[in-house]
Amino acid sequence: MAAGKEIRGKIKSVENTKKITKAMEMVAASKMRKAQERMLAARPYSEKIRNIAAHLGQANPEYVHPFMQVNESKKVGVIVVTTDKGLCGGMNTNVLRVVTAKLRELQDQGISSEAVAIGSKGLGFLNRVGAKVVSHVTGLGDTPHLENLIGPVKVLLDAYAEGKISKVYLSYTRFINTMKQESVVEQLLPLSSAQMQAEQTSGTSWDYIYEPDAQAVIDELLVRYVESLIYQAVADNMASEQSARMVAMKAATDNAGSVISELKLVYNKTRQAAITTELSEIVAGAAAV
Repeated sequence: MAAGKEIRGKIKSVENTKKITKAMEMVAASKMRKAQERMLAARPYSEKIRNIAAHLGQANPEYVHPFMQVNESKKVGVIVVTTDKGLCGGMNTNVLRVVTAKLRELQDQGISSEAVAIGSKGLGFLNRVGAKVVSHVTGLGDTPHLENLIGPVKVLLDAYAEGKISKVYLSYTRFINTMKQESVVEQLLPLSSAQMQAEQTSGTSWDYIYEPDAQAVIDELLVRYVESLIYQAVADNMASEQSARMVAMKAATDNAGSVISELKLVYNKTRQAAITTELSEIVAGAAAV
């Protein structure tokens, strides 16, 4: 019964794995609900400040912030948002594939790039492919804090304000629903032409009265605009992470159950074969006597 003992060991091992994946699925489901609530709570503020910034782009104030100016440079910045932990299906793979395609497209156009990595998976990937990583942040935990995000990203924002880079892109996984997440690369700076076109179709001309002056108001607003977009991207990414992990762990639990059923079937066949062999030997011995 050496083979039977080995199969029993495999069954025990898979059962232990199934317990772990089931526990991880339940933890991810709990965290997913909190992450979705956090993400949905941040969306109204993010959308409103995005609209105001787009309106400012159409107005002709006496002051134009550097973030709203188009720079002529052969260098761009890319902010890559990934997770710190794995076991979340193909989520990180998908977003990194989109980033790779974007970097290759820029390289074909003769444009160099600098990257900021948010999350250890993206940092490791960018280092492996030889990308220039100017700053990074890892270990964000389950709750994103804005003060931890702005510092690393400020490197690219300052470079854009100084005219050293022409565009800043933001890549992350957008949460759509529990079963679907979308990897996207959005233009963070300057305001995207698609968004500006969407605002212009309303046919309304926007302008504002600034107190105490246009520069103070616009400087503060544009900082809040960038902060809100980055925070919203990280919140979306965390909600997507927990959803993807829950789905992946459920699939792993189901697969473990299938493997256990197959191993038990093999074990029963092996045990029955051993019993049949023993009976045959007993009968043959009795007949010989």
